[in-house]
Amino acid sequence: MSRNSSLAPARLAGGFLLGILLAGCGARDAATTPAAPTALSVAAAPSVAAADLVLRNGAIYTVDSARSWAEAVAIKDGKIVFVGRDAELGERVGSSTQVVDLKGRMVIPGMQDAHIHPISGGIEASACDLNGKRNAEEYVAAIKAYADAHPDEPWILGGGWLMSAFGPGAMPAKELLDAVVPDRPVYLSSTDGHTTWVNSKALEIAGITRATPDPADGRIDRDPKTGEAIGSLQEGAGALVGKHVPAWTLEKRIAGLRYSQHMLNAYGITAVQDAGVREPELEAYAALDATGGLSLKAVVSQWWVRDGGLEQIATMEAQRSKYTRGRVRATAVKIMQDGVMENYTAVMTEPYHVHGSPKGIPMIDPQLLKSAVTALDAKGFQVHFHAIGDGAIRQCLDAVQTARETNGNSGLRHHISHIQMINPVDLPRFRPLGVIANFQPLWGWADEYITKLTTPFIGEERTRWMYPIAAMRATGAMVAFGSDWSVSTANPFIEMEVAVSRADPSIPDGEVFLPEQRIALPEAIAAFTIGSAFVNGIERETGSVETGKAADLVVLDRNLFTIDPRDISETTALLTLLDGKPVHGDPAAL
Repeated sequence: MSRNSSLAPARLAGGFLLGILLAGCGARDAATTPAAPTALSVAAAPSVAAADLVLRNGAIYTVDSARSWAEAVAIKDGKIVFVGRDAELGERVGSSTQVVDLKGRMVIPGMQDAHIHPISGGIEASACDLNGKRNAEEYVAAIKAYADAHPDEPWILGGGWLMSAFGPGAMPAKELLDAVVPDRPVYLSSTDGHTTWVNSKALEIAGITRATPDPADGRIDRDPKTGEAIGSLQEGAGALVGKHVPAWTLEKRIAGLRYSQHMLNAYGITAVQDAGVREPELEAYAALDATGGLSLKAVVSQWWVRDGGLEQIATMEAQRSKYTRGRVRATAVKIMQDGVMENYTAVMTEPYHVHGSPKGIPMIDPQLLKSAVTALDAKGFQVHFHAIGDGAIRQCLDAVQTARETNGNSGLRHHISHIQMINPVDLPRFRPLGVIANFQPLWGWADEYITKLTTPFIGEERTRWMYPIAAMRATGAMVAFGSDWSVSTANPFIEMEVAVSRADPSIPDGEVFLPEQRIALPEAIAAFTIGSAFVNGIERETGSVETGKAADLVVLDRNLFTIDPRDISETTALLTLLDGKPVHGDPAAL
């Protein structure tokens, strides 16, 4: 994960080029107003079957390769059987067809979040949830209220606190927690998941003293005079306490997943890539899907255990075989290569401007990373990287290059998430390597994480290359979008607005951050639809409104092309269809 505000791909020759064309990296993306509707299917034959559902009189933005617009779409048995003009529906409207007048409303393909944490995010929402609070006083008050309301819970668990609330380095003190929960252990993750805040009781249970060494992949923050742990644990150091936390039950994981999919469907999201699961999470997906209750198409990225070695791949293969069924595909592997800039653990090619001149923590030795990615690629796994700093991004690209040189171009859609700060010399490497740039666009404005915790410690020159979405697209690379929820909101409309404006979505005339990195609205929509579908390996099934594809559709309350770009974040999904069935809203109520 990163900061504030958490399928086995078809091995087709030219598959990556196909995805580039589908994502519309060419001039067609420049269109910003609806063109006249275009018939996209052959005229109906007299014996054509009547559709189950018809949406007509709409502004349907298909996100096909021509970025066509249409008026009507017909659905039969969960598939799109017609896209075109109202007048051409013909016998597809039968006596039993449900016909919905869209009254001019906009329709887009069901959106896909290419980097998200549905189970942990859903569980966090029902625990000690600190999201939305802004400072230490609010956090402490909320923690006390939760602890008082749950006197029988052996641990106080949750998260969502902002690193920016505690200044450079993000080092909250255990004494703040001890004052309100002295008798039970407290374990609270920062909103980005890279720092853990614990009280004295938790440190005691974990046996952490001044003599405890830092783990290879993390840091115990210490009092500079006494050497005692102060209560903040960076990156892998959090696991020193985390391994003592009671495990979630299967029922709790399923409840978290239900919470998340309900929220995501309400945003118009019909598919996701879960950015890091272990077998208990795979069991939750499988259990919910087996009952018909999973309302998302889910690619799940199996977690790469940092000290597990190449031998863990055999287990991953077995889990891929066991859990890839229904709407679940356990075909990706998540590798976290660095931390985050705010605590100086993101890997940089040049040092941070802080004491000791650190360059971050590579979570996996770069040579081992090359071996791991080459082995995973050979076994048909998509690799889903976390890389924040320019050094980690380069290490990931080098690993994919080694895999390509060893195995040839497998057609697997390896992708790098976050890409907060890149060295510009690495931008042109993405497309020829077939690596997809998976951005979290909400982070592309200058919030306190950038102005207070990042820019002062990397300098203005490197800041110029933060979240370079436009520069990446200019190279012809595929771009996909994800939210990293619960790190930040999963609302794709807020994220689209920032991608287009590069400004605070809560301020109408907020300052624009790196205006040259703004992208056009068609590009933002494509990144959340056909672009993320390509990452998920299901672009032939969904991701655009075309005949033969699954009827994964969203009806919006406004036309994104006819409103002020600073109002995109106010958009609401009125109806979400997954395989032609409502998972949010009611067609009859439109």
